[in-house]
Amino acid sequence: LLSPDLINKIAAGEVVERPASIVKELIENSIDAGSDKIILKVENGGINYIEVIDNGTGMNEQDAKLALVQHATSKIDSIDDLKNIFTLGFRGEALASISSVSNLIIHTKTSEGKPILAFNKGDRIITEHGPARNQGTSVIVENIFDKIPARRKFLKSDITEYKNILNTFLKIAIPHYMIGFELHNNSKVVYSIPKVDSLEKRIVQFYPNLKDRLIRILFDDKGLQISGFIGHPEINRKDSNIQYIFVNKRSVTDPIIAKAVKSGFGTNLMHNQYPIYFINININEDKV
Repeated sequence: LLSPDLINKIAAGEVVERPASIVKELIENSIDAGSDKIILKVENGGINYIEVIDNGTGMNEQDAKLALVQHATSKIDSIDDLKNIFTLGFRGEALASISSVSNLIIHTKTSEGKPILAFNKGDRIITEHGPARNQGTSVIVENIFDKIPARRKFLKSDITEYKNILNTFLKIAIPHYMIGFELHNNSKVVYSIPKVDSLEKRIVQFYPNLKDRLIRILFDDKGLQISGFIGHPEINRKDSNIQYIFVNKRSVTDPIIAKAVKSGFGTNLMHNQYPIYFINININEDKV
């Protein structure tokens, strides 16, 4: 039998492939907590330091401790809930997995409660009174894979890992336009964007050159809604970097949909030209 510690580290590999994986899990937790302002700070491509700060509901001491236990969740209660997933996360393994391959500290506070710190110390989860803060949660993750050197050597350069983080950040921030986001890289502010009331405004926040060059799309029939924007054919690209597909605001990669969109442009695009698009597919949660 493998030891519980080794089992946890192996299982963590399913969740934590690289720093961008951690960023995705932490920001999604912040969104599920009802935040309308989320700050992401990374250093050295996220390998040495990641911090996500939100103003969501926060956690009490009991929940903060339980959040670091594998497969403990606040998002589902029964097997029937698996048929209707309304949150971005639900399995309850992310924080436990991240903490098994890094140094992780949770600093959290509910609207009425006291500030709490939660972290792993050896094989124990410690909670204690923390420094003053506003309502919400901050999670600091340091020294990824220091505990598993064989995994750390598979990480790419700081620049490559940061590009992966930036890509992940954009895929989450674009559809969640009702939330303000900040991104800090090596102590420099890369983005500081307020919440807005439409997808079009959010797109222009990140891609100002697309202002007044987007074509609205809308299809609505039998519980399926496809909405969003495509770029005018004249602003095509030589790569597919500005192509976003979301299912209920969750980013997906699907070559069939991507091919269908390009086919829709017909002869407006040459073979080596790629369209720009931001497409959200809305379907009932029980159909996902």
